[in-house]
Amino acid sequence: MKRVILFINGTDVNGKVFMVTHSIDELLTAASLKFEIVAKRLFTPQGGEIEDLKLIRDDDVLYVSIGEDFISKKLSEEQGLLNTKKSEWLTLNVGGKYFVTTRSTLTNKEPMSMLARMFTQGEDTEWRIQPSERDENGAFLIDRSPTYFEPLLNYLRHGQLILDSNINAAGVLEEARFYGIEGAVDILEPMVAGFGAVENETAPLTRRDVLKAILSTPTTQELRFQGVNLAGADLSRLDLRNINFKYANLHGCLLFGTNLSGCNLERADLSGSNMEGAQLLSVKMLCANLEAANLQGCNFEDPCGLRANMEGVNLKGANLEGSNMAGVNLRVATLKNAKLKNCDLRTAVLAGADLECCDLSGSDLHEANLRGANLKDAAFELMLTPLHMSQTVR
Repeated sequence: MKRVILFINGTDVNGKVFMVTHSIDELLTAASLKFEIVAKRLFTPQGGEIEDLKLIRDDDVLYVSIGEDFISKKLSEEQGLLNTKKSEWLTLNVGGKYFVTTRSTLTNKEPMSMLARMFTQGEDTEWRIQPSERDENGAFLIDRSPTYFEPLLNYLRHGQLILDSNINAAGVLEEARFYGIEGAVDILEPMVAGFGAVENETAPLTRRDVLKAILSTPTTQELRFQGVNLAGADLSRLDLRNINFKYANLHGCLLFGTNLSGCNLERADLSGSNMEGAQLLSVKMLCANLEAANLQGCNFEDPCGLRANMEGVNLKGANLEGSNMAGVNLRVATLKNAKLKNCDLRTAVLAGADLECCDLSGSDLHEANLRGANLKDAAFELMLTPLHMSQTVR
């Protein structure tokens, strides 16, 4: 009985020890089970094929193959691609994700790219790059982003660079530069530059931008910020009278002490804004969104009698405590959970308004129109004038 160490043909790793008892066929059968291959031939380290059990000595190192000729250690180390060269197909492990493609896909369209130089066959060693290491499954390891690699691989396949909506073009551009795929770089560079321009165009305007527009516009001309993005801008204590802010985004703006009298804020988004102490005489706020806005101490009453129009406005959770809202039109407005303590609401129109859980304590509702209003759980403590039933039904 002899003991031998067997390796798979062309490798010097993961060897296994076998006991040789009766025949070469018995040894090949045992190797087939252990290595999970169909072992057919047996070689010495020098490449001599063994066909007789008598040629095997104790503790010999031998190699088994599935039928191919002996692969020398030197040839295996120099080429490193013996298995893959027999097939046009390659497997790449890019950042943990597997991609199966062909050698021609990686080499034909961009012959000077890093991928082409890694997998081009031939003797031109000046341009070739040694392929990367392979994982346990034989895939070539590339430590880059698989998300950005996929559109580049498709570009090499069919020549069209197609990006899904959730793919950042700037990220794909960086990968294209890394792999040296110049055709994709030429396509992506103007695309990324264009995205940057669009982002700059849609960025919120600042206080400086608004002041520049005001100072450069003659007083005889109307100043329009219709649909403009001013989210988060500090516009406090500015004189912005009679400006058109229709559909503008003023979310989270600082507008305390600002004069917005005569402004058109129809359907504007003022949610979360701070408008404490603002002047809002004869303002137009039809269907504007002022949810959770701070309007403490604001003045809506025009001495000339022009009413502020806030019909259909959303004031859910807003704070209007201490505001002068005499004569304001709040028809079908949403004031659920709003704070209206100590407000002047004389002759105000609140017909059809949602005042559920609204705090109206200490407010003046003399001759206010509350017809059809939702007064569920509304607070009316310490009213300055009695609230007559006729006000809610007329």
